[in-house]
Amino acid sequence: MTYSTYRRGSAVTRIVGIVVVLWLVIGAIAAGQRHYYSGSNDNCAGVGTVTVTILAGPLNYLGANPKVHCHVPQPSK
Repeated sequence: MTYSTYRRGSAVTRIVGIVVVLWLVIGAIAAGQRHYYSGSNDNCAGVGTVTVTILAGPLNYLGANPKVHCHVPQPSK
């Protein structure tokens, strides 16, 4: 592997890393605009919805509105 090939690969890795971080930041902003952080997220649906909203990133502004529904059985008494 030559030095120029190494530098090119390093630059691509850096650019991909920056894009991923920006993607997640945009998703976190979208979740904040939907007030997902202010509610009680103590169940799997709340946490899951926040997570998939962050992972959807800019797709939230293109009409994606991810929601997670999960049904956990209640413990017996």
